[in-house]
Amino acid sequence: MRSTSTYRAALLVSVVIGIAVTACHSRKRTDFSAEVKPILNKHCISCHGGVKQSGGFSVLFREEALGNTKSGKPAILPGHPERSEFIRRLTCKDPKERMPQKGEPLTAAEVDILTRWVKEGAEWGEHWAYVAPKAVPVPDIKVENGNDIDRFIIEKLQQEGLKPSKPADPMTLLRRVSLDLTGLPPTPAMVTAFTADHSPAAYRRLVDSLLQSPHYGERWAAMWLDLARYSDTKGYERDASRNIWRYRDWVIDAFNQDMPYDSFTIVQLAGDLLPHPTNAQLIATGFNRNTMSNDEGGTQDEEFRTAAVMDRVSTTMEVWQGITIGCVQCHSHPYDPFRFEDYYKLLAFMNNTRDEDTHMEHPKLRLYDSIGLAEVSRISEWVQQHGNTAQVADVQQFMKVLEPKVHAHDCDNYINGALYDTKYLGVRHNGSCRLPAQAIGGKTQLLMNYWTGNKGGALECRLDSLNGPLYFTQALAPASDRTVIAIPLPASTGKHDLYLKFRNTSLKPDDPVCMVEWFAFRDDLPGKGQPGYDAVNAQLLALVNTHPEDVPVMIENPPVMQRATHIFERGNWMVPGKAVTPDVPHSLNPFPAKAPRNRLGLAEWITDPANPLTARVMVNRLWEQIFGIGIVETVEDFGTQGFLPSHPALLDWLAYQYMHEYRWSTKKLLREIVLSSTYQQDATTTPALQEKDPANRLLARGPHFRLTSEEIRDQALAVSGLLNRNMHGRAVMPYQPEGIWQSVWSGEYWKTAQDGNQYRRAIYVFQKRTSPYPSMITFDGSSREVCLQRRIRTNTPLQALVTLNDPVYVETARALAQNMQRNGRNDAAACIRWGYHAAMSKSLPDNKLAILQRLYGQALQQYKKSPDDAKKLLQCKETPPQMAELAALTVVANAIMNLDEFLTI
Repeated sequence: MRSTSTYRAALLVSVVIGIAVTACHSRKRTDFSAEVKPILNKHCISCHGGVKQSGGFSVLFREEALGNTKSGKPAILPGHPERSEFIRRLTCKDPKERMPQKGEPLTAAEVDILTRWVKEGAEWGEHWAYVAPKAVPVPDIKVENGNDIDRFIIEKLQQEGLKPSKPADPMTLLRRVSLDLTGLPPTPAMVTAFTADHSPAAYRRLVDSLLQSPHYGERWAAMWLDLARYSDTKGYERDASRNIWRYRDWVIDAFNQDMPYDSFTIVQLAGDLLPHPTNAQLIATGFNRNTMSNDEGGTQDEEFRTAAVMDRVSTTMEVWQGITIGCVQCHSHPYDPFRFEDYYKLLAFMNNTRDEDTHMEHPKLRLYDSIGLAEVSRISEWVQQHGNTAQVADVQQFMKVLEPKVHAHDCDNYINGALYDTKYLGVRHNGSCRLPAQAIGGKTQLLMNYWTGNKGGALECRLDSLNGPLYFTQALAPASDRTVIAIPLPASTGKHDLYLKFRNTSLKPDDPVCMVEWFAFRDDLPGKGQPGYDAVNAQLLALVNTHPEDVPVMIENPPVMQRATHIFERGNWMVPGKAVTPDVPHSLNPFPAKAPRNRLGLAEWITDPANPLTARVMVNRLWEQIFGIGIVETVEDFGTQGFLPSHPALLDWLAYQYMHEYRWSTKKLLREIVLSSTYQQDATTTPALQEKDPANRLLARGPHFRLTSEEIRDQALAVSGLLNRNMHGRAVMPYQPEGIWQSVWSGEYWKTAQDGNQYRRAIYVFQKRTSPYPSMITFDGSSREVCLQRRIRTNTPLQALVTLNDPVYVETARALAQNMQRNGRNDAAACIRWGYHAAMSKSLPDNKLAILQRLYGQALQQYKKSPDDAKKLLQCKETPPQMAELAALTVVANAIMNLDEFLTI
């Protein structure tokens, strides 16, 4: 028999449990997104989701979860957990029946959540990220020297029993904000000015000046180029060069001009579809021409065209929506509400562009201004003198063709240019191409810009079909480079499709042998037969035959050439399924009613204020760049498998502000962030804070993390005085060891710049996909083969080997040492103090001075004993004055630039 005390104890426990259960069941309804969905994703969905549906049961969509299983009965009966097989199997004692079968049993708390959820009706709430952000009230919390951001942060700190840290010292803050906003440390002039300005508005004025710096655009473009998978090469085995640096420069300028993010989005996704697109809007479409292309022999162009289009779908959704959708090309998303068909409906938006994975990478924007337009002016002047009004208008229209102009590529494409059309036709032996209906004959000649390699042959043209009337034949002499010839067209009437076939019996079928570019050109030019006409006509032909700079751009197919888009069974492009039309996932905002069903419409859907993700994703990305960790830590994944936001109300408030108050101004958003007292905190941590919040998600201290690969290199160049601040232009090749860049087939090689360009910012360093610049990739830079949302910071011995031994860093240390010696004169301590201040923008503490002086003394003794070692370090043939002292200072400068405080923000 139980004792009285034992009985009373048991009764007390029962009462307590009863009270606890009653309290649990009396609280507010279960939150599907925050409570239920994480449990389902963790324990259930791997066997009962989009890919696998064991027993015919899936918890991905509500209709599937509540539908009949293979048993013929539903596993979940809303309102009746006691009759739901789903709940029974979670609590079974028999291991053969208990779920999950291959994992640990659910905890009592997890079972309670699911039971209550079923009891309440098994409502399928929306994931928080798929609900559009609304105006959020700012917490009613008093802050000093801060802004509304701080009210959200302090509210959370108070809930966690924490307090903000003290403000950072002015010089630390100066260096932090300069690196954050421009990617460069403050200049000596900035240090002097900020030190002398004691007004309360000093920091605000500093921030405004940094936002206006031209280097602001370079810093933020570096972030964006990871997303755009920007590279100076095409990728794959051959990985030949690609001339697309004008897109990189466009991104820099767009950030500097503070282009609204919605416009920034639209022009990159669909600039060519805007009315009368400008050169800049066309160049912006290079975002989606950064996809890899494969021009190796034996590859199928359609296979790699398809691969590029699929990459564009995944990249677009990753960059603007924070969604991992690549897996949906094979099956419905296993964790998020995106169905298999959704992927191909999105692909249909992208599937009608003219690029086709061909060697020449057309369509391109050809920039005649790169060779000068003097010839164009001379031709125009001749027409003005000798032509009638109609002829003058005609030729002026043709002159516009010679201004920066898009040239499309391959069989069926054309771009209207008033009386004059420009076409590119890629022709294979015994393969045909169709030039859509043209007004031909009589007064028209075709300027044919072609190349055939060293093959030669003949071009046969028939009207309206491959078997139609023969219109003309044209012999083509061997031409290894583009050559222009003029072909007078035989008399004809009306409009006709022109079918072209290249003939050369010595070639194998389908060998790519000929590229033909057509300018439909009036043969009754003004002044024909008058003195000087032949010279002007020759000038025109020569101008058309020039090789101006160009850049790959996006161009949409005309309506008559629209491709059908099919689902690929199991993601295999060779097994097309049913046809689909452009549409967006129904789990997100609806497609705008008046938007066209093309890339422009897709861009409008993405930038619609009703879109739940676009603003959140960009705000979070910028926050991660500033604080080292996003409000949603998984910057790349806002889905149900991603992290929950640390400050959900703050994220929504910032997203709403970004769209509605700042009008998509990125500069205004960044200004608000760096003016917060949260940002201006001291970064020093404590053991207790480190244990409670090691990643600093709660922001009880200021940001402290390692700089990016670009910033580490740029900072070393800047403090050494070597940095070349010139902007824009072709990629540069700073020092790189021989043998690293081994390009197969292309014959390209790394040619180290010797003209000062080797000291330009890292954003301009040549990006080769199969061989990224070594010091960049060592510090977690991107190979740019695919979109990279977040660089995961690593800490490896290779990084120290780079900054201690890479010739770039040794050279910057040598240059800094020369400045130290010049400014400190013969006083070693003064030299060291000056070098530290140049690097860190603040004074050197005495304890660190002692350490660096000891290092200097040891190095000095070594170099006095071994002058040859000093010469090798300094790379000098003669013996400069105080050579040993300079070599020793170089060692000290190298040590300063390897300090943790130098490599972190």
